[in-house]
Amino acid sequence: MSAAANAVTGWQARLRARVAGWLPGGESAVLERDWVGATAGQPTRWVGFDAALLWVVVGLLSLGLVMVYSASIQLPDNPRFANYEPTHFFSRQILAISMAGILGGVTLTIPMRTWERVAPWLFVAALILLVLVLVPYIGKVVNKSRRWIPLGIINFQPSELAKLAIAMYAANYMVRKMDVKESFTRAVLPMAIALLFIGLLLLAEPDMGAFIVIAMIAMGILFLGGVNGRMFLIIIAVLVGSFVLMISFSEVRRERILAYLNPWDELYAQGKGYQLTHSLIAFGRGEIFGQGLGSSVEKLHYLPEAHTDFLLAVIGEELGLVGVVAVILAFFWMVRRIFMIGRQAIALDRVFAGLTAQGIGVWIGGQAFINMGVNLGVLPTKGLTLPLMSYGGSAIVLSVIALAVVLRVDIENRQLMRGAKA
Repeated sequence: MSAAANAVTGWQARLRARVAGWLPGGESAVLERDWVGATAGQPTRWVGFDAALLWVVVGLLSLGLVMVYSASIQLPDNPRFANYEPTHFFSRQILAISMAGILGGVTLTIPMRTWERVAPWLFVAALILLVLVLVPYIGKVVNKSRRWIPLGIINFQPSELAKLAIAMYAANYMVRKMDVKESFTRAVLPMAIALLFIGLLLLAEPDMGAFIVIAMIAMGILFLGGVNGRMFLIIIAVLVGSFVLMISFSEVRRERILAYLNPWDELYAQGKGYQLTHSLIAFGRGEIFGQGLGSSVEKLHYLPEAHTDFLLAVIGEELGLVGVVAVILAFFWMVRRIFMIGRQAIALDRVFAGLTAQGIGVWIGGQAFINMGVNLGVLPTKGLTLPLMSYGGSAIVLSVIALAVVLRVDIENRQLMRGAKA
């Protein structure tokens, strides 16, 4: 065997050991057998994708569907929803999950190199939609916020597309700026300006929660992409200062912070602290094993937005500590697995794919953490849904599409490991 052949064989062995080491034992063994077949010149068989990740996603979607039905079945008793059927939100959630499944399947067929090519244009499209949603007669106003564009069977929320767009754009941006990532003006400042523009559009809706998540995604990818630590700390300081100023100059946001610090104060218990106090009451009633599915009292018009922002509180009341811990562990495992897939891609020199996957992990994990923190009183009240579970068509569809992108990254990792072209 020639020296060149020996070098290639050695490189393959080192790469196989590095990536296969991150896979569970059974999958690692399958990957080993398929790699041997490929290097021996024998036909390889498709090793598939991370079925466990898929099943966790399906499990969260299914539990979310059941809990949305439980939390919303009584809403027609409210004059605001008097014209709705008891199954209205349940039916629309099924429609959203069905659409998400179809679009997620289509997403699985799109190579990551295609996403890398269109990432800047996807970002531009998201910006255009964020502008359009602010235009009267195009954007729909709900609860004094203009965040949706009516599309007949579904109200589309551009901020959800912006989360996926910023994950892909930031990953693409870091690949292009890898050689100058130590430079503030050439690597960090352009992304900061883009975030500032998005922030102005989102705060005009207003949707500060979405802006926080988008900023987390962009900053997470910059950090994972290797931006200089000192510059990263400066950016964080600027963002924190911006949020403090936004809170200081907004009486509504300032009252939310004060209510969060003491929700039981008589000044806030029936106002800005109302949701938090009833959320805590729901968790308290649930105790260890819950009151039983469908037996929540707080959802009976005491806890506002029980089927969206405060779905976890209903889970806590009906399924107890056991149900809440199960949801938290499912999200923890899913986000950890997403980051592992991203690491595998980066180890295979697929930086865009790896950073995109990790950006999606920051999105899902960060938003879930904020929602859970708000429900449990750890964080100030903020209008963010629980990914994959809360009611919301746009959120469900875009979250599933994003996770389909992660599965596509995993598929291409496995293809590359067995010697095929990704």
